[in-house]
Amino acid sequence: MNDDELERERASAHPAPAASPDSGAPFGPMPSKAAADDSASDCAALCAYVDDELPADTRAALQARLADDAGAAQRVAAWRAQKAALQTLCRADDAAASPGYVVLRRRDPWWRRAGLAAAWAVAGAGFAVAAGTLMPQWLPAGSWAMRGAADRDAAFPARDGEGFARRADVAYAVYSPEMRHPVEVRAADEAHLITWLSKRLGKPLAIPPLGEYGYALVGGRLLPGAAGPAAQFMYQNDAGARLTLYVSASGRDRDKVHLLSDGSRRTFYWSTDGMGYALSGPATEARLRTIAYEVCGALGGTSAQW
Repeated sequence: MNDDELERERASAHPAPAASPDSGAPFGPMPSKAAADDSASDCAALCAYVDDELPADTRAALQARLADDAGAAQRVAAWRAQKAALQTLCRADDAAASPGYVVLRRRDPWWRRAGLAAAWAVAGAGFAVAAGTLMPQWLPAGSWAMRGAADRDAAFPARDGEGFARRADVAYAVYSPEMRHPVEVRAADEAHLITWLSKRLGKPLAIPPLGEYGYALVGGRLLPGAAGPAAQFMYQNDAGARLTLYVSASGRDRDKVHLLSDGSRRTFYWSTDGMGYALSGPATEARLRTIAYEVCGALGGTSAQW
């Protein structure tokens, strides 16, 4: 056997070891340039899909692919979670907004917060006592704040005559169109109606007749006033037109008859002997002012009030 044959036999019996990564030689075959380009293109497509930047047809095709490609679907899910976290922290969805920050505030111990709350409570109580002591010195005698509850309640409608008229106007607008329940107590029980409402308002009431103007009493009801109860009496003529008389305490001895107009409604209102009265009706009733003067006189008023 010559030398060349001997060397070939040794090489076949003891093959050379594969090159390791540390030896400088490649561990495996290098990917081709075409494969590398396909991988980069695939990554770009998935990124565009996560950012909603693909055309509709391309997006649909990629969605179909993700249904069969578990690896790509996992990558998309991970990128979406990462994007949501970044948007939360940095407001990446609004380029004009400044980055968000997480601010950690020092939390005081509970005993310190309780002590501060108690101190503020004591300070507030002291201020209330001082204000209650000094308030009569700051306000002039006879001021609103120094009046009794009864005086304030009685003076409120007098201080706001137009507000009294508007309450009467609203009551008329609410109940005059009512067909089945326009009143609580019908005219057939007029004696009970007068007794009941007089007791609730704390003063004897009277229901002036309006038969000479073609209006008959329908009945009445109890209503809330500005600072106490109010009464409403309703009249109706043969044509179905209705008038209402609204009554409540006013605290005023005698006020002139005034007019409040609101669209298709008119209300004439005045005060007599501490009681406020308001007659409301449709603007089509040409005699409404005359009827108001008639009612005012029947309830104790004088011609000086109109």
